[in-house]
Amino acid sequence: MTLYGILFYLLSAVVIAATGVAITRKNLVHAVVYLIVSFFGTAMLFYLFGAPLLAAFEVIIYAGAIMVLFLFVVMMLRAESSRESSLPVGQWLPAALFCLIYVVVATAIAVRTPGLNAPLQMLTASPRQFAIYIFEHHWFSIEVVSMLLLIALIGALSLGIGKGAEDNLKDDVK
Repeated sequence: MTLYGILFYLLSAVVIAATGVAITRKNLVHAVVYLIVSFFGTAMLFYLFGAPLLAAFEVIIYAGAIMVLFLFVVMMLRAESSRESSLPVGQWLPAALFCLIYVVVATAIAVRTPGLNAPLQMLTASPRQFAIYIFEHHWFSIEVVSMLLLIALIGALSLGIGKGAEDNLKDDVK
């Protein structure tokens, strides 16, 4: 096994473990931190695959901007973590069943895919070429995503301000 193979499996294990831990944490701040570790691992995988621009996007956009936004939302809403079990035992069975079905189907697709050993040709594009392509062909999608992020930010602010105003009114009455 080559050094790149070892790095790939090591980074993949880190990404899977960090994501698994992130979705099982009851403390939302801890979940966000583990998700940031997962995003950094994904960025390193992109870099390992020869896509440094995507690695930079992963760090800047996901690990940077979106996770900071999530932390602000968590802090503004003051979400309390519950001490009770997150899922009752009756809900674990369907989740485990769907997970098993997914693993079986994914394995069957991977094993039965013809041409699996065919070498892939590497395509390269400069960041300028990538930006020109994106903004010529997908400009509307970029505008829609930016509007959705703006609406989500405004909604989070209004929820945070509304909750803070109610708390201030209760303090003034006392």
